[in-house]
Amino acid sequence: MRTMVVVPCYNEGKSIFNLVICIKRYNPDVDIVVVDDGSSDNTIYEARSAGALVIPLCQNLGIGGAVQTGYIYALNKDYDIVVQIDGDGQHNPSELEKLIHLLENKEADMAIGSRFVSDTGYIPSIARKLGIIFFSVIVSSLCNKKFHDTTSGYRAVSRKGIELFAKYYPRDYPEVETIVYAWKNGLKVEEVSVSMEQRKYGKSTITPIKSIYYLFKVTFATFRHGLYRF
Repeated sequence: MRTMVVVPCYNEGKSIFNLVICIKRYNPDVDIVVVDDGSSDNTIYEARSAGALVIPLCQNLGIGGAVQTGYIYALNKDYDIVVQIDGDGQHNPSELEKLIHLLENKEADMAIGSRFVSDTGYIPSIARKLGIIFFSVIVSSLCNKKFHDTTSGYRAVSRKGIELFAKYYPRDYPEVETIVYAWKNGLKVEEVSVSMEQRKYGKSTITPIKSIYYLFKVTFATFRHGLYRF
């Protein structure tokens, strides 16, 4: 099955080269597409130097716009599977095959790499842990299925998911919302245990003020998808 890895990036010049090389080492048969979300550093140069195809966006669209660009590209190029990996190096490429395995064996249409479905040793901050628990309760209730790590951006989708996300994808903070959106549109969503690293370079774009916006925005959007299918 033709598999593409999409890596959304914004100023990840210090980590993207090693990430692309690591993806290729563990998964030599996948195609790697880096979507540069208007970076002001050397992200594009580093990604191309490592051998990735780079799609440069002329302005910053946010994580959702960058990821959806990858899905649109995958749809047009007839890929069967798309795997999302963050550009900051937190997602471990050696675990990628676990996600692909679920799709290839028809066990899922969308596979989420979870830090908490089993003990992986990952310890989030107190605030982040509370947020993860909060959203997991909401998503589990709306989908009538237990989800442990709804904020994980490490995920893979089948052709059915590619077609769905190429049509619509939330602009910002999309991880929680897209689980309910996928589930309500008939995709089988499963979690698989993976290990993740702490961010080594750069900094998260989620500030304390943005965290408040994130809480209300994602909660509202998630309930919208839970109540209405579109």
